[in-house]
Amino acid sequence: MSTSQTARPSRDENTRFFGQPWSLVHIFGVEMWERFSFYGMQGILLIYLYYSATQGGLGIPEAVAGGIVGAYGGSVYLSTILGAWLADRLFGSERVLFFSAVVIVAGHIALALIPGVLGVGVGLVLVALGSGGLKANATSVVGTLYKPDDPRRDAGFSLFYLGINLGAFLGPILTGILQSTLGFHWGFGLAAVGMALGLVQYSFGRRSLPEAARKVPNPLPASRYRLVVIIAVAAIALIAVLVLVGVIRADNLATIVIGGTVVAAIAYFAVILSSRRIDATERSRVWGFLPLFVTSVAFWSLYQQQFTVLTIYSDKRLDRNLFGIEVPVSIVQSINPVFIIILSGVFAAIWTRLGARQPSTPVKFGLSAIIMGSAFLLFLPFANGGANTTPMLAIVGILFVFTVAELLLSPVGLSVTTKLAPAAFHTQMVALFFLSIALGTAISGELVQFYDPENEVPYFAILGCIAVVVGIGLLLAVKPVLKLMREVR
Repeated sequence: MSTSQTARPSRDENTRFFGQPWSLVHIFGVEMWERFSFYGMQGILLIYLYYSATQGGLGIPEAVAGGIVGAYGGSVYLSTILGAWLADRLFGSERVLFFSAVVIVAGHIALALIPGVLGVGVGLVLVALGSGGLKANATSVVGTLYKPDDPRRDAGFSLFYLGINLGAFLGPILTGILQSTLGFHWGFGLAAVGMALGLVQYSFGRRSLPEAARKVPNPLPASRYRLVVIIAVAAIALIAVLVLVGVIRADNLATIVIGGTVVAAIAYFAVILSSRRIDATERSRVWGFLPLFVTSVAFWSLYQQQFTVLTIYSDKRLDRNLFGIEVPVSIVQSINPVFIIILSGVFAAIWTRLGARQPSTPVKFGLSAIIMGSAFLLFLPFANGGANTTPMLAIVGILFVFTVAELLLSPVGLSVTTKLAPAAFHTQMVALFFLSIALGTAISGELVQFYDPENEVPYFAILGCIAVVVGIGLLLAVKPVLKLMREVR
């Protein structure tokens, strides 16, 4: 019997986890608990900011509170730049993922134990930094489990996305219950416990991940370490000074994050496209990624309003009385994850069954933007209604449409980014995709100031139509985009 016949398949080639590599289960687990804590905390964050002191909140004006939440959400994805750079130049994706989880635990503990604005500031900064490092690198590590032509790839990312949404479903429900019965800090405390469980689980499984997950693809020369430390200290000092002199304020955080994200995205594209470490094919694929980036921004600027405008809408417009019980505001944020849990397997099966016959990535992105815009237009029949008049079933239906749009873009975007990424910028290309989410999320916070509960029609109509137009534009440009993507579909 030949050696090839007796050799056992490598761990990355087996199908022990629902037809996927077994190593996927460890990343699935830590991401599930991270999303439990992230969405559990975010489910009660906005109302904590704008509820009055007698309700246990901080009494911040709604528009400012929405801007803070949008800026925080954008900063999570913006900080993927730092996490990606640390992975690509210093430590490798797996190590950055692990230590980012530690930082997230510390952030949730700060929110739970430190009262007032100080606790919010310290907690959100730590959670944003840690989540940014974990998100980009968890996605990158998943990508190392598959060969570029592995047909299981999109299905594997869909299962990874299922883990995200299991946590996202349970988090807002449980933290909302604790918030409404015991107080906000108990809800924040539960988020801390959830992330701690994720860290423990991952600690036991991280050694089984492939060596490629620990590889540093573009090591930083030792001679430049001192310069990096100087730049880091200077950046922290600059931010501190800008806060102290009032340049960075609570009411302009979203604008600052939008500006910073635009600059970062332009710089990233410029650095990658001008690098001598990529060849002509890789450069063309990066250009092909650009229209996907723009469409992703349009999608997320609407989708992320679940945590800004839709939270306010749920608090003031939604009839939350179910079987005689008024459910917490945060429970609305668990509706979308339910649909993700149900539909992610369906979408994974569809893509697997269709194989090479499935729609190309630009088509999926274009349809996603059109469907997302249509979801906003579905608010119009209920616009300008009275307090607590929108039926819960209506929001369930609208969020179902949100989910269909999300599954056409988010897991597909994660997958295609790892396929389009140049070898020398693997994790940093993933960070670019997260930058599109950062920009869209920050925009969702900035848009809160234009939401008028007394005249909602222009808000939902204009934003919905813009997203539809963006999607149609990408569908019309599918052929040239695919040509740039050089055989990546």
